[in-house]
Amino acid sequence: MTIPARKLLAAFVAAIALFVLVVYLLVRFPEAMEDGAAKPVLVHQILLLVFVGAGLIVHWRARPGQAVGHAALWLAIAALLFAGYSFRNEAGALFDRLVGELLPHWGVQHPDGSITFAARKGGHFVVEADVDGAAVRFLVDTGASHVILSAGDARRLGFELPALDYTRAYRTAAGTVFGAPVVLGAVTIGPIRIDGVQASVGGGALGQSLLGMSFLNRLASYRVADGRLTLQSPR
Repeated sequence: MTIPARKLLAAFVAAIALFVLVVYLLVRFPEAMEDGAAKPVLVHQILLLVFVGAGLIVHWRARPGQAVGHAALWLAIAALLFAGYSFRNEAGALFDRLVGELLPHWGVQHPDGSITFAARKGGHFVVEADVDGAAVRFLVDTGASHVILSAGDARRLGFELPALDYTRAYRTAAGTVFGAPVVLGAVTIGPIRIDGVQASVGGGALGQSLLGMSFLNRLASYRVADGRLTLQSPR
């Protein structure tokens, strides 16, 4: 079906008007294009506006009611997409906070390079770290001079327990225990990565790996307030 000349002329006039509007807005608000993230959004919105406008013009005379309905639907979709993009940071922060409450060992990351963990029952903090590619859950223990791995976690990280030398003594509530000195390639917790962490493989029946001062002292800071532990990435 051929498109009448009047419709083509109307579409051409509408395209020229849209072009003039875009140029005016860019001249009036040049800072809109200074943000690299804003450029693709602007291009997407212009293309969407052109698509909706062209469809509305072509179908207006044949089915004006249907054309308006289609245009309203596309504009509503565009508004939802724009709103979702505009509030993406807030939505992401809310999602992270919900996950942090439901899974406290994951923590909530912040733009300043810190991560916050909620205390579990009893006031203890458990954090999940990536240790040389394996996930390990640690009990945060500021009384431990080193990171201490349980036997089970040490096996998962590839350490041969019988071949280790258990020469490092630790004083605990249960008495003196011995651990085998090891070095962890990288310990990553959220945005924080510490390389070459001094650690020990705990001897005896250590049930939970401990995140001690050999890791915590290499952070920019760590603090506990209002039932939350905040670890700050080193600069």
